[in-house]
Amino acid sequence: MEEVENKTAQNLGIGALITAIITFVLAVIPCVGLIAIIPGIIALVLSIVGLSHASRYNSPRGLLIAGLIIAIIASMISLSQVFIAGKIAKNADKWPEEIQNVINDVQENVVKEMEDANISIKVESNGETVEINSSSDKKDREQKLEDLEGGNTQKNDTLPKKK
Repeated sequence: MEEVENKTAQNLGIGALITAIITFVLAVIPCVGLIAIIPGIIALVLSIVGLSHASRYNSPRGLLIAGLIIAIIASMISLSQVFIAGKIAKNADKWPEEIQNVINDVQENVVKEMEDANISIKVESNGETVEINSSSDKKDREQKLEDLEGGNTQKNDTLPKKK
């Protein structure tokens, strides 16, 4: 009968160690580590029951202690992810505002860069060259608008009356 009881403690130790290793692997994976607490609790229970059983029947405790240590470490890692996820959820309402500020800054920088951009296109074909230059300088555009407004506008834009 003692041989059967001795094997029971070893079987619990093997089960605890395997479950603890699975818990550890799950616990170190981001986001998945949150669910690692469930097999961690199972590994802890198996280890504790196995240790109490081993102390009664003077069985080897090596696998049980290893399973217990790995289960405790993996459970602590899993619990830390729960707290980290809580902190992230707590601060998540501030993120959209910060992201919008970054987007606005980038957009302003792009617009400023594009205001003073110069474009030059050169096409060569069969010895002939066509070159197109364009400037989007704000001062040049304002000057062109003033020229167009000053010289080509009509003072009277009503239709002449028929007699």
